[in-house]
Amino acid sequence: MAGACAVTAAAVLLPLAHGAPGAGGPPAGQTAGRSARLPAVAPALPGADTCRDPEASLRPNGLDGAAIQRIKAAKKLVAGVDQNSFRWGYRDPATGQLTGFDIDLVRAIAQDILGDPDAVIYRAIPTSQRVPALKEGRVDIVVRTMTINCKRLEEVAFSTAYFEAGQQVLAPKNSGITGYDGTLKGKRICTAAGSTAEAALKNESYGSVPVSVPNQLDCLVRLQLGEVEGIVTDNALAAGQAAQDPSVELVGSPFTKEFYGVAMNRDATDLVRRVNKVLENYRAGGGSSPWMTSYDRHLKADLRGVGAPPAPKYRD
Repeated sequence: MAGACAVTAAAVLLPLAHGAPGAGGPPAGQTAGRSARLPAVAPALPGADTCRDPEASLRPNGLDGAAIQRIKAAKKLVAGVDQNSFRWGYRDPATGQLTGFDIDLVRAIAQDILGDPDAVIYRAIPTSQRVPALKEGRVDIVVRTMTINCKRLEEVAFSTAYFEAGQQVLAPKNSGITGYDGTLKGKRICTAAGSTAEAALKNESYGSVPVSVPNQLDCLVRLQLGEVEGIVTDNALAAGQAAQDPSVELVGSPFTKEFYGVAMNRDATDLVRRVNKVLENYRAGGGSSPWMTSYDRHLKADLRGVGAPPAPKYRD
């Protein structure tokens, strides 16, 4: 277990791209310009009070509106991503480059809008900063295993769902924890701040002691160090963590149904429609689709039984 801990800790300490000089982000003036041109509210999109089917998004099209024009003028797509989630968004130790299922999708969006999959500025952001980064105009999109839900729709817009997951418990083997149930009582259980898992544990803790950390991978480090006894997170993320550390395992069954979407500023309705167009093409082709190719490359070894992407839902 100690060896796995050392590897994970090294991943956490990789430099983050927050727009500082030399960090790969846009100049300060460019970031300020993006933020200044984003109105605070876009009433055309629903909030939690009117939300009935959160996975339903705007119908796709390829037209250029203000958000697309701004990205084209900058000649870069600014994407908020993770760099520590194995299989989803992480730095390949052999190349130092970001890779993963979410990164493949970012590249497909950049290819469609800018004609170049490499025309991306990646900004590594913690879980709790996904919404603020969009509202403040620091990023154009967030592709970071972000669950679509009604509460978040009050603050950001989402594409159609590109992956289905579920909340589940990750624990050391032979820990006595059997799932999201009474076996959590008295145990320190870790979640990422601002995550769906944190909200679930606040709603029903089963007598556990919740521990919140900035990034989801920090939970695995704490588990390895013996500072917590279990983790609640998306099973899609947890499968990758179990692959990193064979001393832990997923226990019980998923107790929620989660749909990941690409998150965007509420005002960027043209970008939402364009990303949905990208996703239509990304899903097309069945077993030979770009979606399945990415799944086979990054996720199939650790997350079996996924036969296809979720079908898109539209509301207009």
